[in-house]
Amino acid sequence: MLRMKPLAPILAFALAACATTPNAPREGPVALGQTAYVGGPLVTPVAVVEDSRCPMNARCIWAGRLVVRVAIRGHSGSGSWTMRRDLTLGTPHPVADGALTLVAATPGRMAGTELRSADYRFTFDFQGGI
Repeated sequence: MLRMKPLAPILAFALAACATTPNAPREGPVALGQTAYVGGPLVTPVAVVEDSRCPMNARCIWAGRLVVRVAIRGHSGSGSWTMRRDLTLGTPHPVADGALTLVAATPGRMAGTELRSADYRFTFDFQGGI
């Protein structure tokens, strides 16, 4: 007579495979220290260098800017590479054979409140062919 083995070990393995680790590359908004996959390179924001954006509840003469320091990793025919760059929101920066852009950052600034580093989420775009 055939005996069926318990499925618990198989189910546990399957569920573990579905879990994501905090630093696993992902698409979409990422926090400081998390890694984003942007269609080629892996981008990890490591610090907010400047956030002088105009608060959403204020009137400003100058829109301000957001500058984020990132670590960028990629692969080419000659092996892997790593670099650090300061990206300005909305400005394409040359990387490998393309351009990397910080396209969005949330939350927006509000007058009278200070953002904590843990509050930020960043979205990147890469146009190129690594």
